[in-house]
Amino acid sequence: MSAVRVLVVDDQPMIRHSLRLIVDGASDLEVVGEAGTGEGAVAKAVELRPDVVLMDIRMPGGDGIEATRRITSELPGTRVVVLSMFELDEYVHAALQAGASGFLLKDAEPDRLVDAVRRTHTGESLFAPSILTRLVEHYLGRSMPKATSALLTERETEVLTLIGRGLSNQEITHTLTISMGTAKTHIGNLLAKLQARDRAQLVIAAYERGLVTTPHPT
Repeated sequence: MSAVRVLVVDDQPMIRHSLRLIVDGASDLEVVGEAGTGEGAVAKAVELRPDVVLMDIRMPGGDGIEATRRITSELPGTRVVVLSMFELDEYVHAALQAGASGFLLKDAEPDRLVDAVRRTHTGESLFAPSILTRLVEHYLGRSMPKATSALLTERETEVLTLIGRGLSNQEITHTLTISMGTAKTHIGNLLAKLQARDRAQLVIAAYERGLVTTPHPT
């Protein structure tokens, strides 16, 4: 299998270098380019078509949120993991609204960063359960389109419920006693039926449908 192609975006050269070392240290990942501004990130993404972008939020020349919005709009196959020094709600909300598939703190352990790239590439979202809970509460309290009324099978409803509770693919397979392939098929069907871009939007759909109504402990 070819390596997951990663674009690293940060206005600080030292941080870009550190991220490159971490990503390139994994045999199945490869940094294909770097950018130090929001505009540069968009240009590099269009040129290189990376699988995953590690995106800083606060940068000169266009911030990371706007760059994320443009990249996810112009390159549907590219997923973005937003990086920040702080777990600020307004950043997380804006990142998800812009189309990001994950939000990670810059002080995360290297293994966590590598795992984030891998999981984001395979379609999972990378928001800590505590962050997802706040995101859902934020969006459900606002005027926004309700989830599509598409009919789901009983098993799809079970899978969507577990996604809403923050379970990973592996945890879903154990809970429902199904194979990983079957779980991924159900998740793919949910993404298509609910017109969701990624797992984060499936979590919101689960809350909108009343499948999950109370925050789960993290």
